[in-house]
Amino acid sequence: MLVAAETSGFKDFQDLLGPAGIQLNGAGACDIRVHNPDLFRRVIRDGTLGLGEAYMDGWWDCDRIDELFCRGIKAGLEDALRKKLRFLAFHFVLRIFNRQSQKRAFMVGKRHYDIGNDLFEAMLDPHMNYSCGYWSNAKNLDSAQEAKMALICRKLQLKPGMRVLDVGCGWGGLSRWMALQHGVEVTGITISREQADLARQRCQDLPVMIELMDYRDLSGQFDCIVSVGMFEHVGRQNYASYFKIMHSLLVPGGLFLLQTIGARRHVYSMDPWIEKYIFPNGMLPPARAIVDGTDKLFTIEDWHNFGADYDRTLMAWYQNLIDAWPSLSGQYDDRFRRMFEYYLLTCAGAFRSRENQCWQVVLSAGGISGGYRSIR
Repeated sequence: MLVAAETSGFKDFQDLLGPAGIQLNGAGACDIRVHNPDLFRRVIRDGTLGLGEAYMDGWWDCDRIDELFCRGIKAGLEDALRKKLRFLAFHFVLRIFNRQSQKRAFMVGKRHYDIGNDLFEAMLDPHMNYSCGYWSNAKNLDSAQEAKMALICRKLQLKPGMRVLDVGCGWGGLSRWMALQHGVEVTGITISREQADLARQRCQDLPVMIELMDYRDLSGQFDCIVSVGMFEHVGRQNYASYFKIMHSLLVPGGLFLLQTIGARRHVYSMDPWIEKYIFPNGMLPPARAIVDGTDKLFTIEDWHNFGADYDRTLMAWYQNLIDAWPSLSGQYDDRFRRMFEYYLLTCAGAFRSRENQCWQVVLSAGGISGGYRSIR
């Protein structure tokens, strides 16, 4: 049942959406169909957190949430909602308190990555890469993820017998690929018990060791380090120590490839809804966080932005989720489905708008003699 235009707050909300070309109860794919008149009050009060929770509760629908968010971000609607007091208080907490301390390191593993391997196996590619694929010449998700792994290996200049550290190894897809394709020895670490268990199974009989461990407990020496989709969980209070630890683990002249989602603007970013329901204690770094954190420790050899590819990756994950839902629905309820759809689609919209980026940064310990040749 749609809410009538006479409802209190309807006109104000429509005026807010107008610059983005979005209508309330319109016929367009990006238009919002309102089912509960309290939606407007909830969004004005709670901003993007209230908008996401209202969608989970079935208070509104939209045929193309991905495009809705792309248009909204480009029109500055997210900034308008983020001026609310609760959002400002949320970011004050992010700035002052270390929400990514070692005591809290395993929270995101338990809350998100341990949801259920059946869900992620259905949603991801066969290698279970939970990060942006590389779509330069790829036709589908599987080839995009293999292209990404191959690109990483070329950038790291892997050779048989090298010792490689995979920080945030997930379900072991990249660790397994590096060992199989390049004959290297890999140590992978994760803060998710479910990821660690499945990664060990997938890497059996290979020179791959998977550890359930926080990065602050690492020791040893490695010829190369790779970290894909983990830096978003480090947090601004810990960037300096993170890079110091990585530097201490890398042999002189070794290469460190960091792949991370980044914020376009010079702010430390995280949406309150994403923080509450998907990635607790997460934070997207601006570019300067990497530049400042690596100063005096590493040479930045290469910086590659392919953030637009995350849009296609997320939409592929969304389609896989929809296709697999009949077999998953016995394990997860409808509110969970709406939560996960909202997560995937809103993130796709954010990357499509170019508000979010995806960077691969190649760092060297001491600089590469003769220079480093960028690989694409």
